[in-house]
Amino acid sequence: MELKDIESAIEAILFASGDPIPVERIAMALDVRVATILPVIDRLADYYSYERRGIRLIRLENCCQLTSAPEHADRVRKALETRRPPQLSQAALESLSVIAYFQPTTKAYVEQIRGVDSSYTMGLLCDRGLIEECGRLSVPGRPILYRTTQNFLRCFGLKSLDDLPALPDTSPEGGQIALDMQAAIQRLKEESPEEEIQKGV
Repeated sequence: MELKDIESAIEAILFASGDPIPVERIAMALDVRVATILPVIDRLADYYSYERRGIRLIRLENCCQLTSAPEHADRVRKALETRRPPQLSQAALESLSVIAYFQPTTKAYVEQIRGVDSSYTMGLLCDRGLIEECGRLSVPGRPILYRTTQNFLRCFGLKSLDDLPALPDTSPEGGQIALDMQAAIQRLKEESPEEEIQKGV
C-alpha cells in the first residue's frame, strides 16, 4: 500500500470504531508491519493538532483512538445534550492515585495508605471506568486486585503509565505516600486539559 492509502485506511478504521484500537490489529488489517504505521499515526496526530482540527488522534499505550478536540467539549456536549459529569472528589483522586502508582493493588492497600474506608470511592472509580478488576491476590481471602484503565489514560492525557509524574518520596513512614499521591495527582490535573478530565470522568 502507498503511504497515502495507509493514512486514509487508518483514519477510516479509527473513525468507524470510535473506541481505542490496538496498533497491531490495524497493522494486521492493512497487511503491513507495525513499524510502518506508527510514524503514520504520529504524523496524523500532529496534523490534527497543528491544523487545529475538530478531532484528535491520541495514543493509549499500544492503542490509538480518534476523539473530539478538548477545546470543543462544551459545544459537543451542548449539541448532543449530554450533561457534564461531576468532577472527582479529593477522596476519589487520592484512591485513584494510589492505584495508578502501585497497581495492581487491593482495596485494603488503598485504605491502609489513606487511613479511611474506600469502598464507596473504589466503586465510583469502577463505575466511571477509571479502574477495573484484574484478578485476585494469592493470599487468604483472595482480595480483588485493581488497575487503571485506558479511560484513565485518556482522561489525564497520558500515553502510558510511564508518563505519570514521578513521586518525590515513596517511603511509607508517617503517611508520606498519601501526601506524595495528593501532590502527584494535583500535578496531573494541572498538566492535563481541564475539559478532557471533566469529559472523561
